Amino acid sequence: MLKINCRLDSSAIACDNNISSKEDVLKAIASLANKAYDISESKVLNALQDRETLGSTGFGNSIAIPHCKMDGLDMPLGIFISLSKPVAYDSIDGEPVDLIFSLISPKNDGASHLRALAEVSRLLRDEKSCQQLRGAKNEDAVFAMLAVNSELTAA
Repeated sequence: MLKINCRLDSSAIACDNNISSKEDVLKAIASLANKAYDISESKVLNALQDRETLGSTGFGNSIAIPHCKMDGLDMPLGIFISLSKPVAYDSIDGEPVDLIFSLISPKNDGASHLRALAEVSRLLRDEKSCQQLRGAKNEDAVFAMLAVNSELTAA
């Protein structure tokens, strides 16, 4: 089974119905990062927005993997959002997204960032995994699915 080498806290997961834009997605990620990992919401949002200026992190197949690097971290941190209504995200295939797995990684550890990014990408390319995530009824169900795939989790 594929493992994702990142910390995934249960409070870093949201099944949300109120997100209506890409900007709202990035704001929700920053808010969850603050809540789950006690990192600056504004710094996370700025880092994610800066990364998006390089090119969209809309992966295709209704999936986005927004990611950034920040000082002060010792491992990649995961944040997951599942949307009941897909939002436009400037994805490579032009399709709106409904599954978002964000990574915030240590600024000076490119290897761990690339490894975690590749692992998340492989997980979300698996149609069965995506169907299960889309079918999850709440955050606890999503966490149970993702925790199985995460090397380092915190409840």
